[in-house]
Amino acid sequence: MTEAFLQFIWQQHLFKTDNLLSVNGERIEIINTGIRNTDSGPDFFNAKIKLDNQLWAGTVEIHLKASDWIKHNHSLDEAYNNVILHVVAENDLSIKTKSGADLPTMVLNVDKKLFENYMKLITNKGPIPCAGFLKEIDEFYIKHWQNRLLVNRFIRKSNEIIDALNKNNNSWEETFYIYLAKNFGFKQNALPFELLAKQTPLKAYEKQKDNLLQIEALLYGQAGFLSDNCDDEYYRLLKREYDYLSGKYNLKPIQKHLWKFMRMRPVNFPTVRIAQFSQILFKNYNFFSKIINSENVGQIKSFFEVNTSEYWANHFVFGKESKKQIKNLGSQSVDIILINTVALFLFSYGIVNNDENFKEKALDLLEKISAEKNQITEKWGRVGVKIQNAFESQALIELFNEYCSKGKCLDCNIGAKIIINEYF
Repeated sequence: MTEAFLQFIWQQHLFKTDNLLSVNGERIEIINTGIRNTDSGPDFFNAKIKLDNQLWAGTVEIHLKASDWIKHNHSLDEAYNNVILHVVAENDLSIKTKSGADLPTMVLNVDKKLFENYMKLITNKGPIPCAGFLKEIDEFYIKHWQNRLLVNRFIRKSNEIIDALNKNNNSWEETFYIYLAKNFGFKQNALPFELLAKQTPLKAYEKQKDNLLQIEALLYGQAGFLSDNCDDEYYRLLKREYDYLSGKYNLKPIQKHLWKFMRMRPVNFPTVRIAQFSQILFKNYNFFSKIINSENVGQIKSFFEVNTSEYWANHFVFGKESKKQIKNLGSQSVDIILINTVALFLFSYGIVNNDENFKEKALDLLEKISAEKNQITEKWGRVGVKIQNAFESQALIELFNEYCSKGKCLDCNIGAKIIINEYF
């Protein structure tokens, strides 16, 4: 038996409520078990009980043994002075309140079948403990839980964006630009791309917004790629422009060594990504305004339909010519950017402006995007879960990261349903 399991039993009302008695023989009527407390202090607050027909409101503390009250030093913590009921599996010690009276204590009798169900679930050695039980759960119930998971995930991530927004003088354009750059680096080069954007504020592009060469010069220069000697006309042209612009705007480049090229397909080299990002900035001035005013998914995707400048058609790095190849953003890359940047910013914009339409627009966007393909979604696929779109894949990523991988089956609606279904 675990304390977390006892808390689950109490929270789910999985115990007989008839003829409940305290250890001192007082009649107990549970009116409200309370709300689970995930912070420090008693386990449940806003609970209501009747003790010998006298109504009490306050907090409830749950332990395996009554003596855990002393072991955990609750007698010395004023946060526990408002406990109206001590719920235990074993009453091995009489606990006194601060005034010296007996603390109302109830032994919680748990059906062994419930604990057996719980143990079957958590002792599964696979990465997804409930894999063998999923077919028994109604699909509608799972979909409802996925919806809550996705919203929780986006609320948490939106808080990060709102913090960044405050640091950027409430500029949505600047904040969106930084996050877009970070996610444009994907997993391997997210950090240098983010640093590049932070080192090159949007105002540096304003007077160059109609000049692709100068935008490229700013980005390659700030990325540290124009600090070498390269016998290449295009390189020299970029360097000359950057030397002028960096002096004009007092810009300092990031360190070139931060960029990763190893174990990467040449089409994903940061030099190519910067060429594509230059086109994005050139094509979409006031980009976030375009995003929030977009009418549909197709229009949003069209913002990312970019190629590279002519030089990069037959280059992957400076000064080394290669076979000519179109280097546009693939559909999978665009979808990843839409998930991690566009949808998230639409949702965040809805939170800040208290506008449900933008939240719904974000979720609708996810439903129209293909599901991610990564190690986590592959795990779900191997246990028979079919993922239809990015809405579902984001929810399942949240489920795995926040519940499955942490063994928090008792806090998961699916885990709880399995335990209860098996019982009833």
